[in-house]
Amino acid sequence: MAAVLSLVGEVIGTEVLSAAAAGYSELLEWARGLGTVRRAAVEGTGSCGAVLSRYLPARGV
Repeated sequence: MAAVLSLVGEVIGTEVLSAAAAGYSELLEWARGLGTVRRAAVEGTGSCGAVLSRYLPARGV
């Protein structure tokens, strides 16, 4: 589950995507389609979110 928020915390959009490598690419493409992606928060960075927490900074987020 992903959500994009505005700078003031307003929900701009939500989406359900795969928690696999292909889903990470889809997630970033979807989020960038809603605007400039400056920051991301990832839940579970010690387990299932670990790969995503490395994927995003490698792509400038």
